[in-house]
Order: sequence, then C-alpha cells, then structure tokens
Amino acid sequence: MLKRTQMDLADHLWSKQFVLIIFSNMILFFGFQLITLTLPLHVKSLGAADHIVGWVNGVFTLAALFIRPVAGSSLDRFGRRGVFLSGLLVFFACTLSFGALPTIPLILLLRFIQGFGWGTCNTAINTVASDCIPRERFGEGMGYFTLAGNISMAVAPAIGLYMIASSGFRSVSFLAAGLVGVVAVLSIFLKYKEVSKEKAGSRRALFEKTSVHPAVSMFFITVTYGALNSFLALHALEQGVEQTGLLFAVVALSMVVSRPIAGKIADRCGVKKVVAPGLLFLFIATVVFSAAESLNLFLCASVFYGLGFGSAQAGFQSLSVIRAPKENIGLANSTFFIGFDSGIGVGSVLLGMLAGCVGYSRMFFYSSLSIGASAVYSFVAQRKV
Repeated sequence: MLKRTQMDLADHLWSKQFVLIIFSNMILFFGFQLITLTLPLHVKSLGAADHIVGWVNGVFTLAALFIRPVAGSSLDRFGRRGVFLSGLLVFFACTLSFGALPTIPLILLLRFIQGFGWGTCNTAINTVASDCIPRERFGEGMGYFTLAGNISMAVAPAIGLYMIASSGFRSVSFLAAGLVGVVAVLSIFLKYKEVSKEKAGSRRALFEKTSVHPAVSMFFITVTYGALNSFLALHALEQGVEQTGLLFAVVALSMVVSRPIAGKIADRCGVKKVVAPGLLFLFIATVVFSAAESLNLFLCASVFYGLGFGSAQAGFQSLSVIRAPKENIGLANSTFFIGFDSGIGVGSVLLGMLAGCVGYSRMFFYSSLSIGASAVYSFVAQRKV
C-alpha cells in the first residue's frame, strides 16, 4: 500500500505540465546566461571603463528588485498567464535590440528595462512551477526545476564566449532572443492556475510575511555568490590559475548534483537536514577560496560551494513557499527572490570595495562571515516560528 502511494505521488510530480515547465526554464535560463556573460564584454569592447562595465549587471539587478514585489502581487491578483507573457515580451524585445545599439548609455537604459522583464518572467515561471508541484514533494520538485537553470549555467558561458569571439555579440543577442521566443511559444501550451478574483483582488501587500525569514537567510548566502560571480575569475588569475571557466562549470555541475538530492531529503527529513550541511559546505568553500593558490584547491572549493549552495537554496526556497497560503504563492516566490537578488547586488558592491582594500584572498575569507550570519539568523528565526 505504501509502495502504491509513493508511485501515485511520483506520477503526480512528473506530469506533462511539470516536464514542460522544466524544459521552458532551461531554455529561458540559457538565454539569460548568454546575455549576462557576454554583454559586459561587449560594453567593454565599446570603450567603457571598468566601473561602467560593473553597472551593466548592476542596473539589471536593481530593476529586477523593483519589479519582483509588483510581479508577485500581480500574479496572485490577476493570474499567471498575462504576467508571464508580458515579462517574456519585454525580455525578448530588449535582448533582440542589444546588438543594434551603438552607444553605452542606450545599452544601460535598455539593460535596466530588461531587468523589469526578467524580474517579471522569472518570478512568474517559478510560480507556475510551484503551482504544479505537490506540497509533499515540493523540495524534490523544485530541485528538478532549478536543475534546468544550473545545467544552462554550466553550458551557456562556453557557448557565449565562443560565439562572441567567432561571430560577434550580435549573433549572441539574436540567439538569446530566439530562445526567449521559444519559451513564449511553449508558454501557450502551459496550464495556468485560476486566481480567485474575490480574494486576490483585495490584496495589496507586496511581500509574503511567512517567506521573509527564508529570504533573509538566502540574502546572506547570495552575498558570497555575488562576490563569486564578480571576483572568482580575477582571484584565480591573480594566483596564476587560468582555467577560470572550468571553476564556474564545476560550481554549476555541483549544484546540478545537489539540488534534487537535497530537495528529496528536505521533503522526507525536514529542511534543517539540508540547510545545516549546506551552510557548512559554503563556509568551508569560502575559506578554501581565500587560501587557494593552485587549480586543485580552487576546484575543491568550487565543488564545496556548488554542493552547499544547491542544498541551502533547496531548503530555504522550500521553506518560503510551503508555509505561504496557496493564494499567495506568487508573492512568496517574489519575496524569496528579492532576498536572493539583493544579496548578489550587495555582495558585488560591498565585497568589491573590500577587495580593493584588502585583496581578493582576504575578501573571500571575510565573506565567510556572511555564511555565519545566515546560520545565526536561521537558528534565531526558527526558534521564533
């Protein structure tokens, strides 16, 4: 009887809707990763100074932060389909236009607008995925869903770098826009949860209060992720390690391994069982990054970071959604990703300033304090729940 019940749950998880949303997320993230990596290189080639290049992703993150609470509230008030498609349309139009813009100010303006599109469609696709995953298997289901993004993260950088070197940035822009267009077509075949107009229409909140604690915990973690994205390659090159692309691939592949496994453990044994080891792995990774002087040590730290990040995200994202009322799933997702995005932005800026004062090695060592802050906050917040 127990075996039959488990089989029914498995069938419930692996529906056509779930497979389609995973595939859509993988394609969407592929287009996102292509532009995120290559656009700063394109702006640099146009003669931009380093601090201007930093704003290419900075204005994008700011726009995504501004729009996420509005998108989350709109998803619960007006439904999933319209919000998702509007976000995809903005993201598609901006991505397609980048290759034709001749000046840096116009690129930065369009990048800011593109952030609105990304913040909207990314919040929406996570909400649509949340709708079709049974609560009793949410950690596992969301693990498979985010696995698609991790696969894109591992593959897209190499393809993007090859294309920009061989055929120029415009070809990358066209490919990324084409991928977003494919997602828009696939979205037609998705089934969207109906929204209760009476309940949803009366809500005006921009945050889901049950999701705030996991979002804050994730904020402290992604502070280190912002530093990793911005400065790991520079740190490695400073130590004479040139295979920087391999490091990011190892981080992404380690996330691919950890996410679905951690999700299953979270469902069966509780969130604490994945968050605690995840935070420990992240702490070890940041310390090893700070001391690394060889490729082997950098690879070791990359494995620990990917495993830790995948586990911690699986736990905190599950916690942010499963505690939220069903009519506020969109709001719960937006609240979580506000914390996620904020940490990346803060980490890139503040730890970048710290690196300028003490160097990359000490910066990575001090970044471990942010992991410690996440652990302390999680412990205190859990006791108050």
